[in-house]
Amino acid sequence: MAGSIVITNTLGDYLRARRALVAPEDVGLPPTGRRRVPGLRREEVADLVGLSTDYYVRLEQGRADRPSDEVLDALGRALRLGPAERAHLHDLARPPRRRAAAPRTDALRPALRRVVEAMPTTPAVIMNDRNDVLAWNPLAAALIADFPELPPHERNMARRIFLDPDAREVHLDWDEAARTTVGVLRMAAGRRPHDPELVRLIGELSLGSPTFRTLWAGHHVHEKTFGTKRLRHPAVGDLTLDYETFQAPGAPHHLLVVYTAPPGSPAEQALHLLRAHPAASSG
Repeated sequence: MAGSIVITNTLGDYLRARRALVAPEDVGLPPTGRRRVPGLRREEVADLVGLSTDYYVRLEQGRADRPSDEVLDALGRALRLGPAERAHLHDLARPPRRRAAAPRTDALRPALRRVVEAMPTTPAVIMNDRNDVLAWNPLAAALIADFPELPPHERNMARRIFLDPDAREVHLDWDEAARTTVGVLRMAAGRRPHDPELVRLIGELSLGSPTFRTLWAGHHVHEKTFGTKRLRHPAVGDLTLDYETFQAPGAPHHLLVVYTAPPGSPAEQALHLLRAHPAASSG
């Protein structure tokens, strides 16, 4: 089951999912009354992009040659895709060959680990595109999870979101956290469809969480950049933190995520209290 979930992450699946989300009036087409299925018809997409209907049908069926960048860009405009969605479209249209896939390592440079551990006043972690937490500072361990005490395979935020029974209590915006987490994994699957650890993770989440299965079928993609995170901690209560994401130099699938609180805010006071928490002081 795990393997089939990633393998079906094809260009045709994505095109069908995305055109179902676009109403004719969204792209300037006149309404045509009741439709059997939502969204645009194949011939409408083909006309918007300037392709023959036959070629577009073959694209969705996986029988066409790899489309050019110009065709992909036109499809992105027609389907009203954002930057992350367009990048995913290009990834799916240029899948790496299994044998040609570059070897991957998640080993961190010692200096990168020291950068995270040297941040004393704000939580910070380094994650990969599978949502594995590879490095953390004491305050992140006190706020998010006791990473030093977790087995390595459980240091994964997707597992914690979907398989931890307390996740909805900890993540106050759980629905959004779940959706963006699936979106990040979708992006990773488009870039590295043959990553065995990613295949295994998606299979585990699909077996363990009906919500994950539903979200995965929606083909939503998300690139982690910046935003707001609301968490509930048993010792300091609710916190609203801002996060910023930075790509680690030389390791495109390693992301440094730093959480901060506005000066003078309740969240800043909560982080100050949390620094005295045993998990933070012992990290």
